[in-house]
Amino acid sequence: MILIKTHDFYYDLPPELIAQTPIARRDASRLLTLNKETGETEHHHFYDLPSFLRPGDCLVLNDSRVLPARLIGHRVPTGGACEVVLLIDRGENTWECLVRPGKKLREGAVISFGEGELTGQIAQVLDNGNRLIRFSYEGIFLEILERLGKMPLPPYIKEELQDSERYQTVYSKEIGSAAAPTAGLHFTPELLEKIQAMGVAVCYVTLHVGLGTFRPVKAEEITDHQMHSEYCVISDETAQIINRTKAAGGRVICVGTTSCRTIESWAGEDGTMQASAGWTNIFIYPGYRFKVLDGLVTNFHLPESTLIMLVSALAGREHVLAAYEEAVREKYRFFSFGDAMFIY
Repeated sequence: MILIKTHDFYYDLPPELIAQTPIARRDASRLLTLNKETGETEHHHFYDLPSFLRPGDCLVLNDSRVLPARLIGHRVPTGGACEVVLLIDRGENTWECLVRPGKKLREGAVISFGEGELTGQIAQVLDNGNRLIRFSYEGIFLEILERLGKMPLPPYIKEELQDSERYQTVYSKEIGSAAAPTAGLHFTPELLEKIQAMGVAVCYVTLHVGLGTFRPVKAEEITDHQMHSEYCVISDETAQIINRTKAAGGRVICVGTTSCRTIESWAGEDGTMQASAGWTNIFIYPGYRFKVLDGLVTNFHLPESTLIMLVSALAGREHVLAAYEEAVREKYRFFSFGDAMFIY
């Protein structure tokens, strides 16, 4: 067995290429196309994507919607400032959360948000350092979150987001993500209509993105990395569309690594799909054999991340790193609010 090192997926990225804000028009971002077989690249714009699709293809989109999950509050009764990020709904008004400052938020501590409109009590300190917080409120929790919460932007984005909808895809529907499925941020309703009008099927899966997606790989060998778990759903309608596409010789093209991980998690060994739901911790890296996926629309990912390992499994590490180096030379915008790639 060949050992794959985390450092094999490093590339040098000037900090000024990390996009801090979304561009004015979603589909005007740049699009680097990469032929996974030859490594050939071309430079386009995202609105050119339909010219790379064919009638009979199928686009798979992740319709998860980001919770305004970052809450700024104060400790009761001291008044000390604190921050909570909601991660997973554990039921009965209890959420698994990240908290700051951890040393002050021990079991039993009470936090108040928005003049006491929402309060939370630390029910348990978990082994991973996260907290279980039981919330108390009057009314509807999601409506309170819309008022009090902020978007939990990735740690590399330092600027305040002016319009929170720009960190949501235009087709987002199922609330539950702690981070956006960012490859989908480039689509507009008009672009999706154009794609469907040319005979490309569009279907949806749901994967609620966790903040574990930003967790660095600290293991020297990637097989030693413990992958985080995320909840995902494939409807019967989506399963049937994918099966029909494959049977007719069309390509299944996922928008984003989250859509890719969802369908690859639940595909049968023969590549057939059926309605499924559950937690996945699938870790895709070079050597993986894709069962369903043929092409991928994706953003540019952090050096040494599980996501650059996934795209390397599809297109080959050498091709991917060469494409990234070209994107750096051409001053593409990187990460969540950055430009896109189409790997085909």
